[in-house]
Amino acid sequence: MSPVDVIRAHYDASDRGDLPGMLAPLGPATTWTEAAGFPYAGTYTGPDEVQRHVFEAIGRDWDGYRFTLADLLDAGDTVVGVGTYTGTHRGTGKSFTARVAHVWRFAAGAVASFEQIVDSAPVVAATREHS
Repeated sequence: MSPVDVIRAHYDASDRGDLPGMLAPLGPATTWTEAAGFPYAGTYTGPDEVQRHVFEAIGRDWDGYRFTLADLLDAGDTVVGVGTYTGTHRGTGKSFTARVAHVWRFAAGAVASFEQIVDSAPVVAATREHS
């Protein structure tokens, strides 16, 4: 599969709620960076860390958390997914919508890195009782 096909399969798995399918393209050395200012900010390595620090945390903290893909841009060994996050925070009951871009980089035919670029302000505001 081409890089864009690999990432399309990741997003298709996300739409199905298929976590193993979402993690499938990540290897043990793949780095996954959540943006500074985002509730799960940091860089995690490999599918186990990504599952624990990102997807399990999102599942714990949010209802209906979703990424809706608007554009998938094929630049060869770099693939960019552009879309929107939505969700409702379990602790506050507040919902949000935030624009986001995901930058996927491939090396030797495998996912080398993922970087999230996001408008974190609406996400953080939804986590606060008083904003």
